[in-house]
Amino acid sequence: MNLRYKPMPSDLAARYRRREPDAYGLRPELHVSDGQGMPCRHCLANIGLGDPYLILAYRPFPELQPYAETGPIFLHAEECEAYANGNAVPPILTSSKDYLLRGYGEDDRIVYGSGTVVPVDNIGDRATELLQREDIAYVHVRSARNNCYQCRIERA
Repeated sequence: MNLRYKPMPSDLAARYRRREPDAYGLRPELHVSDGQGMPCRHCLANIGLGDPYLILAYRPFPELQPYAETGPIFLHAEECEAYANGNAVPPILTSSKDYLLRGYGEDDRIVYGSGTVVPVDNIGDRATELLQREDIAYVHVRSARNNCYQCRIERA
């Protein structure tokens, strides 16, 4: 199965860069990167030392509902290209030893029993395994330690 690693939508990233309200109705916070572990959810690469970035509340779901988790993310404050390497594991997923992968149904709700902490080298295999199930429409990759949203994986 071919996979597609998807970043946050470009139109939404542009809104946040204009400092429009985030998922909590707050203006994204502007900071300067120390170069340590600040993955941009648009280009799916780490934000470089000295680069301006935003911290904001992000809800990677189309509507409010009990399973629509919201949490903090980082985003380049200046325009960056959306990740477009499709089935290649994004650079931000190489900075930790493992990640939480969890499946969601067409209704954007967690498919119970699908969440697993997976070593970085097994992300593609586990995502493929989950996406072979008819009840799973897409997979979220999240931090195994802080549960922060990283990106979405879909069938290509």
